[in-house]
Amino acid sequence: MTRGQAARLVRPRPAGAGPGGARQAARMPFVLLVVALLAGGLISLLLLNSALNQGSFQLSRLKKETTALTDEQQALQRDVDGYSAPDALQRRARELGLVPGGSPVFLGPDGKTAGTPATAEAPPPPSPTPTPTPPPAPAAAQNPDGPAQPAASGTPLPTPTPGR
Repeated sequence: MTRGQAARLVRPRPAGAGPGGARQAARMPFVLLVVALLAGGLISLLLLNSALNQGSFQLSRLKKETTALTDEQQALQRDVDGYSAPDALQRRARELGLVPGGSPVFLGPDGKTAGTPATAEAPPPPSPTPTPTPPPAPAAAQNPDGPAQPAASGTPLPTPTPGR
């Protein structure tokens, strides 16, 4: 061996030089890429979770609103049913001064009339009938230890129910 060769063998290598340092330098971009991919995946999962939670809150709010609107629709339908009942229509018609119509008259396809036209007249007002007043019921005998006793007339009095 020559002196130059021996000097090269004895001289220490600088860090990062040679086959071991080259591997470390080539590994650094790969590690950074993996860390960047993991960070991007974590951020995308957080954003997805936030979007799902927001959708869940909106769904809950819409369900409550649907329930409230359904209740309102049912209340309005009850009002319509009450106003369209025959007795309610008749009472309202009387309040407006309307009277029941007479016998109907029909027009045929050839233009002939079937029936006799008549003017509708208000029916006579109903005569007030006196209502009999019921005799006063005697006071029921109270038993301090138990429920109320039935009245002397034979009609039972309601008994108090605990908890109601």
